[in-house]
Amino acid sequence: VPVIAPFADSREAVRKRHAAEGTAYLEVHVATPVEVCSVRDVKGLYAKQAAGEISGLTGVDDPYEAPESPDLRIESHTQTVQESVAALLALLDQRGLV
Repeated sequence: VPVIAPFADSREAVRKRHAAEGTAYLEVHVATPVEVCSVRDVKGLYAKQAAGEISGLTGVDDPYEAPESPDLRIESHTQTVQESVAALLALLDQRGLV
């Protein structure tokens, strides 16, 4: 299940719960600069935040702790979708999950 978890301690807690149950856990960080996110924003959330209409946007006016050592880091602003998918599939294959 993909989960957006902006804090390192919550991600580590989930990792430990998975380990205790013998369930695979992979931390994939889609590392995209906020400036790129705002350009790609089809919902208009970044514009609404900039206009003061909403608050609590993760990584903008709400904290976000980037993972220090994710299992995979996808640099979506420098990789094609195909490259990102290939990297994810390679990781899943390497871990015996596909």
